[in-house]
Amino acid sequence: MREDDHVTPSSAASALMDAPRRRVGEIDFTVLPLAEAVDGVIAASENVAVLGRPGLAVHFCNAYNVALAHSDRSYADRLANADVVFSDGVPITWVGRRAYPDLAEQWERVYGPDVMRGVFAATTAPKHYLLGGSPETLERLQARLRDEYPGAQIVGAESPPFRSASYDELQQRDQRIRDSGATIVWVGLGTPKQDAEVQRLAASLPVVAMAVGAAFDFLAGTKAQAPVWMQRSGTEWAFRLASEPKRLGRRYVWGNSVFAAEAVRTVRSSQS
Repeated sequence: MREDDHVTPSSAASALMDAPRRRVGEIDFTVLPLAEAVDGVIAASENVAVLGRPGLAVHFCNAYNVALAHSDRSYADRLANADVVFSDGVPITWVGRRAYPDLAEQWERVYGPDVMRGVFAATTAPKHYLLGGSPETLERLQARLRDEYPGAQIVGAESPPFRSASYDELQQRDQRIRDSGATIVWVGLGTPKQDAEVQRLAASLPVVAMAVGAAFDFLAGTKAQAPVWMQRSGTEWAFRLASEPKRLGRRYVWGNSVFAAEAVRTVRSSQS
């Protein structure tokens, strides 16, 4: 927690779980300002026991996730059982504020990379474990984090193989995380794989498991992040599409059209 905060870890962690949730498409989003989200994650990592569960799974969802949940019932069901789902994209906040005006002031973008920076900057208490990315990205990420946040405790890091892990491999992974003493596991495995992994980790370990996607690449500097004005204007997707057209082309062409329909449905449903 920040030095000027007077909120106990248990109350901040509870506030994270008790925050209002509202549906956009098929996903129920946790509505909190960014600063409160960061504080809640830190508090939960310091006192997971107060939440009454082994661990806590935190997801960051944007327009593509909403589109995916619309077309993939199993993915929608997974997120329906999520502990926390933050609004990772500006378009989510636009729809949320329009559909639920009573929460407009609280509904901010809670972006994975921003939360990761905020948690690392706010305190040296959490013990961090990094799971995902290529070996080269992971090495650069650790170096940058240690340089920018010298007091941070990075207690482990691993780049798992691209293929699906076996049961034994997952058990060995869990044991490595357990032995490290980690309280936060940052997971950058891509959607939807990382969403399944944070729920699996939170079900078996006393950690806050965070599905932060491209945050590893952005914080490591291996991929360029969109300018701030594009992030704020909701056009970040265009920057990423221009950067990786082959990989992200279908995602944005298909995903944006499905999200637009889901956005209209959400607003209409809230007003009926």
